Amino acid sequence: MPAPRVPSTGQTSTKWARRSATAGPEYEDGVKAPRTDWAQAATAQKGAYQQGVTAAISRDAYAKGINAAGTARWQQKAIEKGPARFAQGVAVSQGDYEKAVAPYLEAIGRVDLPPRGPRGSEQNYNRIAPIGKALAAIKRR
Repeated sequence: MPAPRVPSTGQTSTKWARRSATAGPEYEDGVKAPRTDWAQAATAQKGAYQQGVTAAISRDAYAKGINAAGTARWQQKAIEKGPARFAQGVAVSQGDYEKAVAPYLEAIGRVDLPPRGPRGSEQNYNRIAPIGKALAAIKRR
């Protein structure tokens, strides 16, 4: 039986880039009307996620992936894509940030700080312990 005809990587990547560049509307449609509810589907796969993460840890995939890419590639891709996307991401996420940070700021505002001591004293370092405990309690919720 003959081997299957396979396009070159150049042909494949060119087609992928050309078609993907115009797929924005289809992407948006898929997000607005997914075949299944995202949260329900993701929650239902909790066990598979845990198994996948455990398997990745056991084969040291995280470190291998980082080492395969290297710092130079990370920097190149971050500089090529990041600056323009960063500002846009911040702009559309301001409300999310405000909602996420509010409980922490409120907790800090409720902390009863002990009095200050002399500059550089242990008493001053101990002033931050109540703040750390309040923030840790929120994080563990």
